Amino acid sequence: MATGESARYWQFPGLPGVDLLSARYIRKTFARHTHETYVMAAISEGVEAFHHGGGVHFAGPGALALINPDTMHTGHAGAPGGWRYAVLYPDPRLVADIAAETTTIRGTPGFPLPVVHDPVSARYVHEVHRAVDQGNALAADSLMRIAVARLLRLHGGPLPERAIRTAGAGTALRARVLLEERMTDPPTLEQLASELGTGPFALLRAYREVFGMPPHAWLTDARVHRARSLLDAGVPPAEAATAVGFTDQPHLTRHFGRVIGVPPGAYQRGRARTYKTGSGTDS
Repeated sequence: MATGESARYWQFPGLPGVDLLSARYIRKTFARHTHETYVMAAISEGVEAFHHGGGVHFAGPGALALINPDTMHTGHAGAPGGWRYAVLYPDPRLVADIAAETTTIRGTPGFPLPVVHDPVSARYVHEVHRAVDQGNALAADSLMRIAVARLLRLHGGPLPERAIRTAGAGTALRARVLLEERMTDPPTLEQLASELGTGPFALLRAYREVFGMPPHAWLTDARVHRARSLLDAGVPPAEAATAVGFTDQPHLTRHFGRVIGVPPGAYQRGRARTYKTGSGTDS
């Protein structure tokens, strides 16, 4: 990481179903990527900027970046000096349970706006992190549920069904299946298009429309997520790298950090170890 940057990505045993990231980024750039979880990022210093839904959005102190699962977005500094934030990554099932208990939302809950200015909710997110740092499971779980319920009530609603009506949608979906099956030895764009009975540029357009990114970018994102599952299972980073099609561990490290925010080794230690009071910086 650049000088002055620090990041920690971890799980707290007293807060199941939620990952946490605490970071100070200056020159950090996140590639186009998705998360299987929700992202609730409370900015405390500086400005974060990110591409989302065809536009660029900015979040400063007192604001939260709210990203729904499987939604393509990026991330970078929106002002000189970068940004600092505390992030919750709650599992969709947990958010659905909280929504069912505390809101009138029916269907899949989500957030229509990627940035909201809500200092009270932002403070709750930071208080969750403080409770975790203190090892206080009761406070951490209580504050997390209060934060998520408040965000859903004030800024949430039912996510619209994804109606994919483009002519190439079926082709894009079949292409994804082939890329998932052949992740370690993927075809070229021309080969993939030929197998699907279409042209390379038609496939590129269809894939962008359906998944928000071209096939090669989607494949990198998918490889990172599959490597993450292997790391969760205890597979060493070097083995996880080759198992998903990266050439070596440095190749995985470069892409993993641009999606998750920390290197794979630091991620694996933070997810696997018994929680210890205090925070640290991994490189």
